[in-house]
Amino acid sequence: MLSDLKICVVGLGYIGLPSAALLANRGYQVQGVDICPEVVDTINKGSIHIVEPDLDSFVHSAVNSGHLNASLRAEPADIFILAVPTPFHEGFVPNIDYVLSATKAIASVVKPGDIVILESTSPVGTTEKVAETLRKAGVDTDALHIAHCPERVLPGHIMRELVENDRIVGGITQEAGEKVAEFYRTFVTGEVLLTDARTAEMAKLTENSFRDVNIAFANELSLLSDKFGINVWELIRLANRHPRVNILQPGTGVGGHCIAVDPWFIVHEGGEDARLIRSGREVNTRKTEWVVEKVQNEVLAFREDKGREPVVACMGLAFKPNIDDLRESPALWVFQKLVAAGIDPMAVEPNVKKHPSIVLTPWKDAAQQADIVIYLVAHREFQNLEVMGKVLDFCGVTEA
Repeated sequence: MLSDLKICVVGLGYIGLPSAALLANRGYQVQGVDICPEVVDTINKGSIHIVEPDLDSFVHSAVNSGHLNASLRAEPADIFILAVPTPFHEGFVPNIDYVLSATKAIASVVKPGDIVILESTSPVGTTEKVAETLRKAGVDTDALHIAHCPERVLPGHIMRELVENDRIVGGITQEAGEKVAEFYRTFVTGEVLLTDARTAEMAKLTENSFRDVNIAFANELSLLSDKFGINVWELIRLANRHPRVNILQPGTGVGGHCIAVDPWFIVHEGGEDARLIRSGREVNTRKTEWVVEKVQNEVLAFREDKGREPVVACMGLAFKPNIDDLRESPALWVFQKLVAAGIDPMAVEPNVKKHPSIVLTPWKDAAQQADIVIYLVAHREFQNLEVMGKVLDFCGVTEA
């Protein structure tokens, strides 16, 4: 029976908590582990610390049923899921420190026959390093079933996509892959596809790099259109009428925990053979720098024309529309650069109630008070918003 199996999810962030809550509501006994006491306390009260549609009801139900509890230390379980961040060090060097720390945290409680799953998006070879770390801790990894199954969900749709999306399972061994695939088939309605661990790791990096390169094409078009005096939104609409063309929409840049990070994992290992992927990253980074330059030029023109400092509003700080996630956000980076340049803009982020270091302004107030309104993220609240000042639209809000 499902209730006889215990699952330990290490990392209760944007992937770990939804996964833990979903599995608990499917009848598994789930222990969530996080290093942050505030996160653990919040979850054990049946509440959430992140914004994601439907997650609150899943967590509330899971905790109240007794199938989900959170703690600071891992306990013995049958299935261990590692869902921790994989950022990069300075110079875009992959950082798997959190993965290795999570692995060490379970080393003392894993037992023969257990399943260990790395869900964190990781550089090629990381799953093997998980096994190596466990071996160094004295664990007989030949008696474990270790595999990589990268998450493939879209923020804002996580609870649905955890179930409906196809999943890739890459085992250290064929038997491990089959065991882990069997587990995912108990709650995934999409197809569960088997491969080896390295291919599974590369598949996730490939998916995000594909997105990054295609966004870079749209962002490069926006830079060229500005230079040529062309409306990029109209240009893309017209080009997309071709039956085999589907250009994405340009924006402030690319952010988030995956697309802005994962291509560097390939570039770091691939070197000169990863030229296109590197170029995509550089174009998207350049787009964000260009946004700052455009805003600074507009502020300078206002000063010269009006003889005073303009009131500037940065509309949106999240890395994409309608979420609260600020990780690697180009909009947040633009805001911070403008602050550093002495412009002191208002910060508007309707999906964040409070920020530890940024004073947030309600979007309607900012729209009425600002001399220059900068649309950085196309949140739904900004659609058809009455604005009093000059508009700089970098994400297509006014083109909807």
